[in-house]
Amino acid sequence: MSDRGRAPPSGINRAMPLVIVWILILSFVWRIAVTAHEYQMRTEQVMTMLIDLGLMVGLIGMRDRVPTPLFWCAIIAGIGSFALRLNGDDGWWTGHLDFSVRSR
Repeated sequence: MSDRGRAPPSGINRAMPLVIVWILILSFVWRIAVTAHEYQMRTEQVMTMLIDLGLMVGLIGMRDRVPTPLFWCAIIAGIGSFALRLNGDDGWWTGHLDFSVRSR
């Protein structure tokens, strides 16, 4: 097949992979840096995991449109987001590294 009939990618098509990369990386940094103060509801917990998984699958599908170092940083951040959930019961429910209850 030839590329003669294809139009060049628009600005949104060029920006989407980078938006996905930065969402994965910054959400991982957020989950490490910020202490959670309440558990997520079960539906929110599952939805957050599915969104992270969907972003990673979408990024893998667009890997040729992302610079290689950013691609691997985002993949590691996505895997790290799932690894944070294995950090005990608090990590499973919050997705954050730390959890504490605010005093009243």
